[in-house]
Amino acid sequence: MSNYSAPLRDMQFVMRDLAGLDEVTRLPGNEDVTPDLVDAILEEADKFAAGVLAPLNRSGDQHGARWHDGEVTTAPGWKEAYRQFAESGWTAIACDPQHGGQGLPKLVSTAVMEMWKSANMAFSLCPMLTTGAIEALLLCGSDAQKAMYLPKMVAGEWTGTMNLTEPQAGSDLAAVRTRAEPQADGSYRLFGQKIFITYGEHDLTGNIVHLVLARLPDAPEGVKGISLFVVPKYLVEADGSLGAHNDVRCVSIEHKLGIHASPTCVLAFGDQGGATGTLVGEPNRGLEYMFIMMNEARFAVGMEGLALSERAYQHALQYARERVQGTEAGVRGGPKVSIIRHPDVRRMLMSMKSQTEAMRALAYVVAAETDKAHRHADAQQRAHSQAFVDLMIPVVKGWLTENAFEIASTGVQVHGGMGFIEETGAAQHLRDARITSIYEGTTAIQANDLIGRKIARDGGAAIGAVVRQMGAVETELGVIGDEPFVAIRRALGSGIAAVEDAVAYILATYDRDIKAASVGAVPFLRLLGIVTGGWQLARAALAARRRLDAGEGEADFYRAKIVSARFYADHVMAQAPGLAYTVVNGAAGALELDDTRF
Repeated sequence: MSNYSAPLRDMQFVMRDLAGLDEVTRLPGNEDVTPDLVDAILEEADKFAAGVLAPLNRSGDQHGARWHDGEVTTAPGWKEAYRQFAESGWTAIACDPQHGGQGLPKLVSTAVMEMWKSANMAFSLCPMLTTGAIEALLLCGSDAQKAMYLPKMVAGEWTGTMNLTEPQAGSDLAAVRTRAEPQADGSYRLFGQKIFITYGEHDLTGNIVHLVLARLPDAPEGVKGISLFVVPKYLVEADGSLGAHNDVRCVSIEHKLGIHASPTCVLAFGDQGGATGTLVGEPNRGLEYMFIMMNEARFAVGMEGLALSERAYQHALQYARERVQGTEAGVRGGPKVSIIRHPDVRRMLMSMKSQTEAMRALAYVVAAETDKAHRHADAQQRAHSQAFVDLMIPVVKGWLTENAFEIASTGVQVHGGMGFIEETGAAQHLRDARITSIYEGTTAIQANDLIGRKIARDGGAAIGAVVRQMGAVETELGVIGDEPFVAIRRALGSGIAAVEDAVAYILATYDRDIKAASVGAVPFLRLLGIVTGGWQLARAALAARRRLDAGEGEADFYRAKIVSARFYADHVMAQAPGLAYTVVNGAAGALELDDTRF
């Protein structure tokens, strides 16, 4: 088994040298966020993640959540850990101060989020869903709803959920059948069933605030007829105290491949006359409001991909240092060595390390641009940052999670046969990672959103701006004649060209043959992730070179950043031209075969 320690130095480097922490802290409302404060927050989060959450990860996986007679009991240690989590203020770090939050920038909360998810992904899902529900109520809820729910949710006294999926309505939310009947007092009675509800029932807090998609009696068909409702587990009295148990019941929890300690619930609404709820915002705009939660959740799930990759890398690295097996290649009759000395093990570890660093850099840059989109004083800059965020959210969600499964699988391979043994712990990372590319919208859903809404709809404007930014870095790399930088520049230039070829095909094909364009959607998402990740590692190499030239400390750290960028260029960026070829030429082989011949 491995311990977890947050990669604080890399987090700090990415935040300051790539994501622009100084600029973020100068945004309106962030003036009190100093570098020293950020360092203190990260250090305390590391202590909590390593000391409280990480030790429960393995035991939580083994014990799991338990259901009995409508109630869910979380794994041993969960309740105490959550109590400490809430009392320490971690539920409130990114929330609006008006409702008891600390209002820290998303860039800072993103780094903290990574720690929770690396230490104990199953635990982290509860505050993740609560954060999304808070955001939806904050932006769309009434004053009464905000006053009733937000202070308790921000403080961690109550948690929140998203209730979208039904047995017949998975990714196709137009098929939602849960109905809401208006009552004389302005409330609604809800009837229906929801599935795959993360932490839909648990014993961590006194109340659970469900946000539920349902249809009004006069609602139009399809997605335009869906409304959003707040349905608490316990009704809330006028004085804020808890009243009767609402007519919502957990009828079972799922038995899953991974994230065993996170209860995935089937919830029944209205078995005893109707679950009482209140409408959020305007009728028939529920899906629009729910996307507020979904965008927050999709970024957070992308962070799960990063976090699990980091945990799997740390686990594999520790094993590779400790496991003695064989002699070093080329040393005839030499002593037995740790497997980290073997070339292929080094290749696997560098693959895990470099991709994880690329993912972290890209995610943190997107987080910083989110801060600018929300807080920058200049409207043009806000719009520019929002366009970048909108473009990159499906990449963060899709690419990071697809990578996580591959990286966790590589971690098992580093362990050899021991990786296949559950007691080693490497297999848990692989099992936990598998869901991340499925829930909150599969990779195909992210990819279709990317090529349709984010590229074809705006004629390639947003992606064109990113290509120009990447081109500027390619030019900057050309100033340095050192061989690693020549290789990094060559790979980045090839990657940019691959993206341009693929985008040109999408723009030319999407409107006239959407099926052909869609065949290449997931390969394009992977292509864009690889190249934008390489762009960030190239920026990291340039920043490291500047630090080295200035004679600043931690020379070994900065040299390692250059090595990571070089490895990524040679081993990962090399995939870009092949992916572009698939985007442009892959439709015929996928679409021509008659259905009966599969």
